[in-house]
Amino acid sequence: MGSRKVTSSELLDWQGKHVTVAGLGVSGIPAAKVLHARGAVVTVVNDGDDARAREQAAELEALGVTVRLGDGATLPEGTELIVTAPGWKPDKPLFTAAREAGVEIWGDVELAWRLRGLDGRKAAPWLAITGTNGKTTTTQMLASILKAAGLRTAAVGNIGVSLLDAVLGEERYDILAVELSSYQLHWAPSLRAHSAAVLNLAPDHLDWHGSMEAYARDKGRVYEGNRVACVYNVADKATEDLVREADVEEGCRAIGFTLGAPGPSQLGVVDGILVDRAFVENRQKNAQELAEISDVDPPAPHNIANALAAAALARAFGVPAKAVRDGLRAFTPDAHRIAHVADVDGVAYVDDSKATNTHAAEASLAAYESIVWIAGGLAKGATFDELVAKSAKRLRGAVLIGADRALIREALARHAPEVPVVDLDRTDTGAMLQAVTEAKRLARPGDTVLLAPACASMDMFTNYNKRGDAFAEAVRELGS
Repeated sequence: MGSRKVTSSELLDWQGKHVTVAGLGVSGIPAAKVLHARGAVVTVVNDGDDARAREQAAELEALGVTVRLGDGATLPEGTELIVTAPGWKPDKPLFTAAREAGVEIWGDVELAWRLRGLDGRKAAPWLAITGTNGKTTTTQMLASILKAAGLRTAAVGNIGVSLLDAVLGEERYDILAVELSSYQLHWAPSLRAHSAAVLNLAPDHLDWHGSMEAYARDKGRVYEGNRVACVYNVADKATEDLVREADVEEGCRAIGFTLGAPGPSQLGVVDGILVDRAFVENRQKNAQELAEISDVDPPAPHNIANALAAAALARAFGVPAKAVRDGLRAFTPDAHRIAHVADVDGVAYVDDSKATNTHAAEASLAAYESIVWIAGGLAKGATFDELVAKSAKRLRGAVLIGADRALIREALARHAPEVPVVDLDRTDTGAMLQAVTEAKRLARPGDTVLLAPACASMDMFTNYNKRGDAFAEAVRELGS
């Protein structure tokens, strides 16, 4: 094919380089525009050829970018580099052809990493966060803490400001709080963060990665080349194992976070206080108070863990303790993340529609003592026995909705046979009002009716946001 890879010495000069961008959308279009503006000869390939794709293609073609719709499998002639959307699977024929031709494959995160600082400005270091659950909340908490310290920052990556905008836009940042998915990390081979955290590891996206080992390996890439701190979850040994396997810079430290009392080089909780025994003098004997549990919103166990991870990264960057407290107090979580909707007749109604897998649902259920659980949707290959077994003692009742609710019903029958279950044989959006009504019937004063579906939403709703909105509307109707 006459293809060759772009070498590091050529990165400052994109003029005339033939770059293929794989995929239109939130990452592909900005990447194509950035590369074209720097003189690259850009071809965008896209599997789809619908009205939206044609509209996006017309926008790029008006700039002089070549777009091939309905053909994401063939490597364009002369390609020297591929920049891919993160969701494109590694086994796609396009990438097989690229590897055979010796063509390098980057994601948009890798492109942003390579482009930072090339326009003469000082490149802001990255504090990176990944994990199966809690990434977005932790990244936003971290940004809030950094802002409280007077630093110019933004939550970027898989959320908020795009990374390309963050490294190339007019805004000058001191430090970036970067959320990274396993997909993004897979396609970011040269990323080297100041410090990074893996919050937790549980089976997810295995259809994309091929195995749990491959998934964990891609998550662990976030630690490669860390300069100051690799932050891990003491309660999740797999995260510590990834730190042990990482090739880091000399002097980089392993920093744990725990919901218990911290040991040296850890952050944890003592008598309702978040404390630091990692970034203090004489950490064998001393600890620094950072914040109170009541400063964390909501103060659920898994969210306190998020706050500790964010605090650890901020402290690794030298942020003072007061900024940790002020940043946590200023932080407001996104909707549909263990959000209190209302109290009706002494029962709390909580929306955690974002709990789209069993790991997230387990954390949500652990936050309450007596629960009427609304669950179900698309299981995505998940099993529910472990989740139900761990949570059975907290369940007052369960209301099941969605296409794969039978899997949860069967797990409840095996591990919590005494728990009353209402199985709603419907998948229309109106089922949520009936689900909330049935949950009200099962609940007693002091209970929590918790929407923590442990499943994806697309069988009934456009996304988890719409599912959470339907729950909140049903609760409001209940209380009117």
